[in-house]
Amino acid sequence: MTTFRPKYITFDCYGTLTNFQMAEAARDLYGEQLDEPRMVEFIKNFAAYRLDEIMGAWKPYAEVVHNSLERACKRNGVTFRDEAAQMVYERVPTWGPHRDVPEGLAKVAREIPLVILSNAMDAQIMSNVEKLGAPFHAVYTAQQANAYKPRFQAFEYMFDMLGCGPQDVLHCSSSFRYDLMSAHDLGIKNKVWVNRGHEPANPYYGYVEIPHISGLPGVVGL
Repeated sequence: MTTFRPKYITFDCYGTLTNFQMAEAARDLYGEQLDEPRMVEFIKNFAAYRLDEIMGAWKPYAEVVHNSLERACKRNGVTFRDEAAQMVYERVPTWGPHRDVPEGLAKVAREIPLVILSNAMDAQIMSNVEKLGAPFHAVYTAQQANAYKPRFQAFEYMFDMLGCGPQDVLHCSSSFRYDLMSAHDLGIKNKVWVNRGHEPANPYYGYVEIPHISGLPGVVGL
């Protein structure tokens, strides 16, 4: 990809910018009940059920966490408690950024407006955004869009709010399944994959790969 200066750089938040710690929460809850192979399987199932839970009509993220944790517990023979799901949900606003994020974002923000499109609740997201160390032009949530990514409706809401189209943005994410596949299908040609080790590379979707956000300024010629 040649150097592209977009009208906006749009970001996934959790996992890409904020250090997403659902696996750590699961370990804190069930690590004493499961040996390591079973714990790894539980974490994988918990993640898969979270994706499955958001593919239909929008519902509050507390329900997403509750339902996916309950399903993972059932699948892995672990007792589910409502208070465990509430604990996981309440942890989300406390999470801070990956260490590489503040410096890389701050450099880009001086030249290009930054936008977040997140699978979050309004009451959660700003606590995480404030910890990122850079100004954001706009922060859009699944609650506002009435849809979670990877559903197209979430991206379309963002375009409508910004008054722009797929050709105007550079979308940055660490996830193909939540972000970059949908971005590709919607015609966002300029994409950045932050390789956090969450998913394997998938060159079909056309992106620039960076290992961390400090590599982002170079992608846009800064």
